[in-house]
Amino acid sequence: MTAIPSINIASSTGSNWLAEAQSAEQAPSGGMMGALQTTATNGADGSIKTFLANSQANADAFASIAQSSAQAAGQFYAQLAAAQGQQAAQDRAAQQAALLNPPAQTNYTPSEGLPPVVYYDNGSSLNTASNIMTMSDGSQIDVTTGLPYVDPASVIRMANGAYIDTKNNILHEPDGTTVDVNTGLPIATRPTTTT
Repeated sequence: MTAIPSINIASSTGSNWLAEAQSAEQAPSGGMMGALQTTATNGADGSIKTFLANSQANADAFASIAQSSAQAAGQFYAQLAAAQGQQAAQDRAAQQAALLNPPAQTNYTPSEGLPPVVYYDNGSSLNTASNIMTMSDGSQIDVTTGLPYVDPASVIRMANGAYIDTKNNILHEPDGTTVDVNTGLPIATRPTTTT
């Protein structure tokens, strides 16, 4: 008789491998054979009727799991929709509150705007408040109309619409003709405006 060679068993219970193999053999297997084996254990008679009853119980358990999953998903989406609706309502209320009660402006620096007088290289200047440009020879032009400017303090108005520019000694007729007050001779100049 020959001796049985030693076998290296890689198991956590290597010294008790026989008991481990025996319990694995007795455990029910999966699939159809496992289901049939389960019907024959635990006091069951092993009949088709018992197998079908166990199958129905398993199907009911799976249906219950599926129904629970569907209910949980429905509850989750309902909670998600409610949370989004609440957030949208809060955002809308915050926007309306911001319109009704705007925050106070802080650290506002107004723009400088135009300087009161702009000086040019040719000696002329522009008064930005009155829109009067003073040329280097002393004549003035209303920049909004482009016509020569006459200071209203130096104007004498007449009943027929004519006026005298006392600063320059010029009579301005209503038809646009100009006359030198000192000589009485007509002057060929552009019409002037007064403000």
